[in-house]
Amino acid sequence: MGLGKMGSMLGLLGIFLLDGLLLSMAYNVHRYSFILKETNFTRLCTTKPMLTVNGQFPGPIITVRKGDRAFVNVHNKGKYGVTIHWHGVKQPQNPWSDGPENITQCPIQPGKNFTYEVIFSDEEGTLWWHAHSDWSRATVHGPIVILPEIGKSYPFPKPYAEKTIVLASWFNTDVKELIDDAMAIGGDPDPSDAFTINGWPGALYNCSNETISRLPVVFGKTYLLRLVSAVMNEEMFFAIAGHNFTVVAQDGAYIKPIPTSYIMITPGQTMDILLTANQPPSYYYMAARPFFESGAPFDNTTTTAILQYTNVIAAPTNISMPTLPIQTDHDSADNFTSKIKALSSRDHPISVPKNVTKHILITVSVNQLPCELGAGLCGGPNGNRISASLNNISFDTPTTDILQAYYRSLPNVFDSDFPDQPPLFFNFSGVNSSTYLLPEVGTKVLLIEYGASVEIVFQGTNVGNPENHPMHLHGYSFYVVGSAYGNWNETTSPATYNLIDPPAVNTVGVPKNGWTAIRFVADNPGVWFMHCHLERHASWGMDAVLIVKDGSSKRTSIRRPPRNLPICG
Repeated sequence: MGLGKMGSMLGLLGIFLLDGLLLSMAYNVHRYSFILKETNFTRLCTTKPMLTVNGQFPGPIITVRKGDRAFVNVHNKGKYGVTIHWHGVKQPQNPWSDGPENITQCPIQPGKNFTYEVIFSDEEGTLWWHAHSDWSRATVHGPIVILPEIGKSYPFPKPYAEKTIVLASWFNTDVKELIDDAMAIGGDPDPSDAFTINGWPGALYNCSNETISRLPVVFGKTYLLRLVSAVMNEEMFFAIAGHNFTVVAQDGAYIKPIPTSYIMITPGQTMDILLTANQPPSYYYMAARPFFESGAPFDNTTTTAILQYTNVIAAPTNISMPTLPIQTDHDSADNFTSKIKALSSRDHPISVPKNVTKHILITVSVNQLPCELGAGLCGGPNGNRISASLNNISFDTPTTDILQAYYRSLPNVFDSDFPDQPPLFFNFSGVNSSTYLLPEVGTKVLLIEYGASVEIVFQGTNVGNPENHPMHLHGYSFYVVGSAYGNWNETTSPATYNLIDPPAVNTVGVPKNGWTAIRFVADNPGVWFMHCHLERHASWGMDAVLIVKDGSSKRTSIRRPPRNLPICG
């Protein structure tokens, strides 16, 4: 049931008096202990101390069933403040345990602890958890496995076994120092030195061939592979030599099965894959490398692991390598992502908002700011400071968390005027002009009425350095109803929407110089972070906050805060 787990109470019956109604809720309770501490790891001939949970990289697996609850006591024995985010877990009425630093809580300081109450609702499949403070998620992350409710089954034959696969980035240097140094001069941080599969870079890197990750399989058996992309700044192609497989879920929700020989997965996304070990017993490489369409620096390397059939006495002289699309192959990326559709069955229904009451159009841009160190002295283009924005607002993270400020009506923490339209309309996907480079810097939130049917269109721009943007919204899954290259058009674009079986996800790739439209019902009150999951962009300000107001009852309002919230300052 996952490492670090302290215990489980099955069949707990919770009785709640809500709006005068006596409601009973049965769910399982799981308890975990996370110890944040510096641990020495050696990769690529380099040994360094790095922040981990329980000394593991990747961290421990949390295992629950649909609708369960987990209490995770995080003890910080590290050197700086950290928070933990439960990526894709909606946390109904409970933004207090969502985790983004200075958005819903202040960091857990060294020597302190905080217990997160992680409330699962309709999620089923694979999600993940990670640190949400600066770049600490590079080493502080792990999978969340959400099994069906007791008495329920998968919408596919039960696999012989289940395995988790975590793709991640490896930096030879200290990641906090790396991003702190880059932010100090306003430049682009150095790319990672390697990618990893379950913590190991693989055969194509120095000092790595003997420590490659291995996945043992039995001939003829079918496995459920739970794949997590914890990669920091690159979308990834992934494949297994000689094997096709079937993708059956994404971001904790089932999709129509996709038979394929490869996938494209963005940072923050998860996918569930059925793999049948039906090839001649041998060793086969599984591999991942970037899909990257940008002039920005990136890690152009390939990580590998071995799919190893049991009872194979000796490794072959040459292990088969999968054929992966090239790094700039957007046709292959689009070919895969266009096939992703919700399962939309009787047991797994969807409910797509048809009558939108709140329309939001958000431009997504990489920008520049004047260098405060002196003209031409920063590390960005033309000596400027690199920035990023949503609707030309570059987010400035406050020192007091926004949730506390909103809940307690504290002044001078945020402004409630994030625009629901771009401040200036132009040929978003075609114009690359210094006229549009300079954003406004601010801590702005967008208020949304409880129960609103919301459509957000993310419009990529050609300003600065255009590329794909995996956008993530906390507190919600949303339906991806449309996506295309070019500029979104309010008249013609909605005619292309899929309102029949759009996938419900929590992270979606916005194509380079294109747009993506999402819909959801604002039925989870709270303060919810929305940001690009490329860490470079998030650090530069490609973030915003949505505040969904309370409804008319206790059941539709934010819960009271826990007593032991970390203190700011």
